[in-house]
Parts: sequence; C-alpha cells; structure tokens
Amino acid sequence: MSSLEINSSSSNPEMKLPLSPPLVEDSAFELPGKNTNEIEETAKDIIKFTAEKLSIDEISQLVTSPLCGAISLFVGTTRNNFEGKKVISLEYEAYLPMAENEVRKICSDIRQKWPIRHIAVFHRLGLVPVSEASIIIAVSSAHRAASLEAVSYAIDNLKAQVPIWKKEMYEESSSSWKRNKECFWGTN
Repeated sequence: MSSLEINSSSSNPEMKLPLSPPLVEDSAFELPGKNTNEIEETAKDIIKFTAEKLSIDEISQLVTSPLCGAISLFVGTTRNNFEGKKVISLEYEAYLPMAENEVRKICSDIRQKWPIRHIAVFHRLGLVPVSEASIIIAVSSAHRAASLEAVSYAIDNLKAQVPIWKKEMYEESSSSWKRNKECFWGTN
C-alpha cells in the first residue's frame, strides 16, 4: 500500500496523505512549555575526516534545528570515469591538523557571511568506491538562500584551501594522483 492515495472517483480529485496531521487554520507548531522565540541553541560546526562510509541521513540530522526552515547538502561522490579511463575507486589522504584548521576557518567565514545555524563537513579518507560519498557538507539556516550559498562557498573553498589529496584508481591497474585545479598551492 502506498503512503499517497489519490481519490479519482469524483470530478474533483483530491490527494490524501494518511500520515499527515489534519490541517488546522491559524495554528502554529510550538514546543511544549516554550515559545519558539525563547529557544536557545548553540551553533555547531561539526568536522570529521574518516575512513568509514558517510551517511547522508546521519549528517543531515546533525544540523537539524527547530529554528531552521532549510538544510542544504552537497554530496560529492566517486564517478566511474575520468578522461576516457574507467575509475574503480578514489583514494584520499589529508594532512589532518592543517585540514581540520582550514575547514574551521571556512566555517568561520561562512558565519561571517550568512546567518547560519549549524555546519557539518565530513570527508572520507582512504579508498572510496564508485558511487559512494567522498564528502558531505550540510548547512542549516532559517531560510534556503543562506544555506544554499553557504554550501556552495564551503565546497569551493574546501577544494581551494584544504590539504586533501586524491588518487584515482583505474580499471587497467594504474592510478594517478590528481591535482586540484582550485587549490591555491597548485597554481603556477
């Protein structure tokens, strides 16, 4: 049984969402015992470099807030090709103390530019097979424009500033370390 029912027996079709609460005019969601204007929540920057598989749902939940109407995500995945070669996986390495510090700076810059609540930046290290996430950036804000712009800023600046190296592993048993075009230390 589908969670979406469409009743087409009348000339005016209506959609029923059985798991949705009834719509009540002039009502607003309120947390028990608290006015939504009184909610205080400390802003969080969550940064993690890991060899474990990344979970979009788990990372999205980390930035969820009752004060926010938007969560924007960037998910970078391993594609199966590069310049006509079949890619079977990527391998990432990072200089962790500097990488973590640079991501913190990016988070700080974002907070100076946009009214953001929470930021999560998770990056894989080691082997990342095709179609798996290499990086997930999640940002929450009251409105979508701020979180969308912040996510774009985060990935662009991460690629330009953070010391993370990527090696492509090809089907024909060869590999190649890739220079990041955006990286400031890689320009001539």
